[in-house]
Amino acid sequence: MADAPTPLEGVDTVLADLDGVVYRGSQAIDHAVESLTAIAETRRVGYITNNASRTAAAVAQQLAAYGLNVTADDVVTSPQAAVRLLGETVPAGSTVLVVGGEGLTSVLEENGYVVTRSADDEPAAVMQGFSPEVGWPQLAEASFALHTGIPWIATNTDWTIPQERGIAPGNGTLVSAVHTAVGRLPEVAGKPETPIFTAAVERFGATKALFIGDRLDTDIIGANRAGLVSVLVLTGIDGSKQLLSAEAASRPDFIVGDLRELQQPYPEIVEHDEDDVRVVSVRDASVAVRGNVVRVLSAGTDPTDLVRAGTAAVWGTNRAIYGLDVDPALHAAD
Repeated sequence: MADAPTPLEGVDTVLADLDGVVYRGSQAIDHAVESLTAIAETRRVGYITNNASRTAAAVAQQLAAYGLNVTADDVVTSPQAAVRLLGETVPAGSTVLVVGGEGLTSVLEENGYVVTRSADDEPAAVMQGFSPEVGWPQLAEASFALHTGIPWIATNTDWTIPQERGIAPGNGTLVSAVHTAVGRLPEVAGKPETPIFTAAVERFGATKALFIGDRLDTDIIGANRAGLVSVLVLTGIDGSKQLLSAEAASRPDFIVGDLRELQQPYPEIVEHDEDDVRVVSVRDASVAVRGNVVRVLSAGTDPTDLVRAGTAAVWGTNRAIYGLDVDPALHAAD
């Protein structure tokens, strides 16, 4: 019997999110660096980040410090995707009002735009990205400029941003403040929208790309929208609870416990009916569905297998999780 394919089967380009996938805070995640290094021996590996506060070179420097062979060209940032989006309607040489930091201003200037911080300079567009220094004066200038009806592009609308001390408000909260003042929404370049994925696919010349993320609401739904193979790794934000309740658009193609599993045969999901009970198994982990009740029959030896079996069982009911009585053991599986 032939071995089951790995998640990398037929893939020529692997794209990875950063926080929760490669590192957590300032520390590399276990097995991430060696796994990505091994994958890079046979496939193009690139990195995607919604964080607009840092340049691609700064991100590459951090990744290189963990031992990855990375240059700035291997990193696709939301400011890069935003400037690409801007160029569709606003030509180079135009003045752009910026709410954000160096990660945004440097990319605009590299592409021939004139950066301003004042609405009095009659900008042709507003570009907004996260920076810890952004405050009311910058948000007010954006609002003043946007009342004229010019284009508004946000690098991303993430509600939160991980910090060493915990979770802090992200760019989405700042965009929301401007939205409240001007009564309209921006175009968005970063995840979960497709421009950042399109920019990465084009830069790396991918014909079949796989994207690894740790969040369903930005990483996985964005990769699915862009037509990429999607992988959720259980080393970051989302786990079994979020997977069990995921809507169809945000369900990953693969679930892995850590990045080593990308190069391992992906276990088969086996389903069969026993009278009025549907049993879903992944190796020695199994879950039973009877009516509205989902219960664990065997936790198995690998917690990720139980997550795989549980999600397959719940998703196969085509009902939202709140309509099911789900075994609490599934919520703790990851």
